[in-house]
Amino acid sequence: MPSIFSDYPLGSLTLRNRIVMAPMTRARTRDLTPDADTALYYRQRAGAGLIISEGLPFSQEGRGAFYVPGIETHAQVKGWKAVTQAVHEEGGLIFAQIWHVGRASHASYQIGAQPPISAVDTQANAKTFVLGDDGLPTMAQQARPRALRVDEVPRLLNDYKTAAQNALDAGFDGVEIHGANGYLLEQFINGGLNTRSDAYGGSIENRLRLPLEVVDCVAKVVGAGRTGLRVAPFGRFNDMHAFADEADTWLTLGRRLSERGLAYVHLSDQATLGAEAIPDGFVDRFRQAYKGTLVLAGGFELKNGQAALDAGRADLIAIGRPFISNPDLVERFRNGWPLTPSDRATYYGGGAQGYIDYPRYQQDKA
Repeated sequence: MPSIFSDYPLGSLTLRNRIVMAPMTRARTRDLTPDADTALYYRQRAGAGLIISEGLPFSQEGRGAFYVPGIETHAQVKGWKAVTQAVHEEGGLIFAQIWHVGRASHASYQIGAQPPISAVDTQANAKTFVLGDDGLPTMAQQARPRALRVDEVPRLLNDYKTAAQNALDAGFDGVEIHGANGYLLEQFINGGLNTRSDAYGGSIENRLRLPLEVVDCVAKVVGAGRTGLRVAPFGRFNDMHAFADEADTWLTLGRRLSERGLAYVHLSDQATLGAEAIPDGFVDRFRQAYKGTLVLAGGFELKNGQAALDAGRADLIAIGRPFISNPDLVERFRNGWPLTPSDRATYYGGGAQGYIDYPRYQQDKA
């Protein structure tokens, strides 16, 4: 069985281990542009076989969180170029996760307080973080969206293409498309929400049409072997609900993605985040449907990550929160060093504290 510390061929890239740093929003850039602290944060964690960046909004329409660095403007691309250079100088690899939240937004994020777009005009029974009148973070009801018109799809796809090109220009090694957590693409996939009667709704094939069009347009820019997609089968974030052909929908998606020769598909099991778990046995069924590299995320550390590899349930193991407080996480795993617990109060917003001030184990011992 492969060791979690062994290298892995990912298309034309070679990962130096099978540990992936999962995408994690940190909300540290007040001007929405990556800065020196951003570069240091990712540099510190470059021991991962692959880093997937925090979700990067690529249009005002697709934004749904404050202080999150985007990949839309020249300044943002320049800022990310410093980040990717820092990671590469440490021998690491990094993909950009491009992020459109769809209806999981608020009027304060939209140009002219216009409704955000979604598959349909149904408002989510969910809240999102916004900045209140006092400038402090607070929770607010997500806005009621409008249904994306069919004639707007080419413009949306062009936004994804531009984001992918910006990622290349910034020096990223590839692009992960965010299709999980009840954001735009899952709003189209979910048969309980997407009741459209046109080519983008109704049947499984129609509900998968937009996500697959996005995958195809991004792959044309960066290459299929440098394109990944993150999904969360049976996820319930942002008011996603169960629907009749749920398993068949995700398995059909797996088969369609197999035809495309992607870098990977990234499955996120949300059980450790207090949401519904992927049902027992489903990952194995997805493994049969999707023949490419599979990244699995969901409460992994060393022991259970290695067990998932041993069982053949995944090729790569994505780990999130332990990387926050353990920038040298891979070396801690390799040497049996203890992990530093993280401070949840500093996960989002703020400055250096809880972001770039966690020491490496050897530094801490010194």
